[in-house]
Amino acid sequence: MKLSQPQLYFEQYRDKCIIIDEVQRDKSLFPILRSEIDAYRRPGRFILTGSASPDLIRDTSESLAGRIAYQQLTPFNYLEISSDYSQTRHWIFGGFPDALQAKSHEHTFRWHSNFIKTYIEKDLLALGLNINPSVSYQLWQLLASQHGNLLEVSAVARALQVSSPTAKRYIEFLSEAFIIRLLRPYETNLKKRLVKRPKAYLRDSGTLHHMLDIRSFDDLIGHTIIGNSWEGYIIDQITSICQDTYEYFFYRTHQGAEVDLVLTKGFKPSLCIEIKYAAAPKLSKGNYQAFKDVNAKRNLVVIPGSDDYPIAEDIHVVGAEKLLTEVEEWLL
Repeated sequence: MKLSQPQLYFEQYRDKCIIIDEVQRDKSLFPILRSEIDAYRRPGRFILTGSASPDLIRDTSESLAGRIAYQQLTPFNYLEISSDYSQTRHWIFGGFPDALQAKSHEHTFRWHSNFIKTYIEKDLLALGLNINPSVSYQLWQLLASQHGNLLEVSAVARALQVSSPTAKRYIEFLSEAFIIRLLRPYETNLKKRLVKRPKAYLRDSGTLHHMLDIRSFDDLIGHTIIGNSWEGYIIDQITSICQDTYEYFFYRTHQGAEVDLVLTKGFKPSLCIEIKYAAAPKLSKGNYQAFKDVNAKRNLVVIPGSDDYPIAEDIHVVGAEKLLTEVEEWLL
């Protein structure tokens, strides 16, 4: 093994760029990396990849503070594959390369099965999630069934037969491992009763569909999850393209005002988005109220396709393909 003597190896190849994959599997490397970086300062000497956030791999942030820059690598977003694959295929199968490029639906399904099995039985345990693999799989299924809804931690706890604090810890762990997204509610200064719970989404649409045994577009069309699946897909694409340039929230009040996504910058709302899987979207009274409450620079309704037209003085309908291609322009 090349890194059986890491200090000697690093010293020998100080003139090279060293790539260490799945670095979280050997946390003993971090103090050695810190020492080597301090001994020979040169940018880009090491590229470390891992399957979890810096907060989860605490040794990274503690040992390499001031010596490391983080870049989140998501599965392929639509802009990266649009010249080769349709948006529908990308939505159905997700952005993991082997799943997206598989020759058949069966191969895609098999890849997701192997990925989930490996992640549950090995990776999560290696990251420190002390949970029985069968319970972990059940947790993924429960979160898939709640995809796009307000998170019901107590319901998850009852189903897993654990306490609510334990269920919450499991869920937050999956969030830090980039399996799910917890979208927090946007809070304004308005004197309104706002929903406080986050919404939960499986981050990769292909993983979501696998957990729900959806293998094709025909399967999805007839499934009750289709609207929430489309919502989660669009949210994931926007966040993947814009990265940490913005913060992301949803907005909902107990009086019924709601909108799916709010992008903020410097605490100010830049873009307010309602996501509809419909060719001719109809907004509710609550949607209009939410647009008014949030008071963003621009209000959009995102639908499939590439349409682009106003439905009110301050509300624009835009097709997903057009939005994702021109997202920076919409955010100006």
